[in-house]
Amino acid sequence: MKKLYIETLGCQMNKSDSERIAGILSDFGYVETTVEKEADLLIINTCSIRQLSADKAYSKLGVWGKWKKTRPELKIGICGCVAQQDKEKVRQRAPYVDLVFGTHNIYELPSLIKRIEEDEKVCSITTKPIVCNQNDFKIIRKDSVNAWIPIIEGCNNFCTYCVVPFTRGRERSRAPEEIIQEAKNIIKDGFKEITLLGQNVDSYGKDTNSPDITLANLLRELNKLDGEFRIRFVTSYPSDITDDLIDAVDECDKVCKYFHIPMQSGNSRILSEMNRRYTKEEYYTIVSKIRNRFANVAITSDFIAGFPGETEEEFIDTLKAIDELELDYSNTAAYSPRVFTKAGKMTDKFLSEEVKYERLERLNEKNREASLKSNEKFVGRILNVLVESKTIKDGKVVLNSRADNNKIVHFEDSSKNVGDFVNIKITKAQTWCLFGNPVD
Repeated sequence: MKKLYIETLGCQMNKSDSERIAGILSDFGYVETTVEKEADLLIINTCSIRQLSADKAYSKLGVWGKWKKTRPELKIGICGCVAQQDKEKVRQRAPYVDLVFGTHNIYELPSLIKRIEEDEKVCSITTKPIVCNQNDFKIIRKDSVNAWIPIIEGCNNFCTYCVVPFTRGRERSRAPEEIIQEAKNIIKDGFKEITLLGQNVDSYGKDTNSPDITLANLLRELNKLDGEFRIRFVTSYPSDITDDLIDAVDECDKVCKYFHIPMQSGNSRILSEMNRRYTKEEYYTIVSKIRNRFANVAITSDFIAGFPGETEEEFIDTLKAIDELELDYSNTAAYSPRVFTKAGKMTDKFLSEEVKYERLERLNEKNREASLKSNEKFVGRILNVLVESKTIKDGKVVLNSRADNNKIVHFEDSSKNVGDFVNIKITKAQTWCLFGNPVD
């Protein structure tokens, strides 16, 4: 038995990729371990969306490289977006690495692993993905309740700050029948929540040139499947949210009333500089449509502080947008220059680190205010939640759950189990979570 340790940085797509990597390697006798020093094969699955993430990857490789000096038989691999982006540069910085493979090469692993086991140093980076039916490969899912299904990978938008089109390539949709079969397998295995993944999930089907292959229609087909489960989808691009998609979410009882819609800036000039394909006003219209349709809906977003050339007044527009849109929560980050991107070349417009992080601090404070205000709205309401885990606190069983609208809800009930759906009346709100009691 050989032991495998995978460290995953970044988004849900990376986490899903790691589950697939673990599944493929299990066919070669590798069993996952949570203890790094026990492993015979160490793999770091990387993210390059910000420099901090890339730095973490190289730091981890440095630690593993020291271990290899006393354990020369130890195998080390790197994959994901840093591997795709840096290619041979990885080998220059970490020559002890045995395996480098890109975002398009996961399904080439059966041949790659054989080569490194024969003590060959391997670097496999391609610009086109390996064509295959992903259902032909085993997946080892770590969560007992939630399962991810990538339905589209890549991005065609070329936002000026984003490296994804260079690391993940252009948009590529999976066949609907392949996705539906994977969903059936997930339901059969007892999972209670399916999250459909894509860098631009609501662009699903556009590259097929078939008017019938859309995210809205895929949701309708998945909603027909037998079983007690629910469906989410992330991440949405604002101008790709169609009326038909909103209709589908409304029609489908298993689809969560939750939208994650990155805005990135509350100022239209900055949105244009970012090459986002909508204005502030158009984003407001989309949010208004959704809020007018659903009672308990939650809308979350992403924002960047300190984009090149952003003025103080333009940054304040972002703070105002969070209030005016009544956003439930937002992921936040200071602008980080990325290789290949247009904004990364705007060096004459770069803001100082001091200004960027001062704005990020204010953005985070606004986010905390918005999250608490949003949670307080749900006190007295009843939310349907899925129990994800349980803990013991002061001798009592506390169930940690997630509502249909993605709110975290804690409640006490020793009769409920992980995987149960429960109606909870909300009694208390804190900044990041809700508390309540079960009701019939």
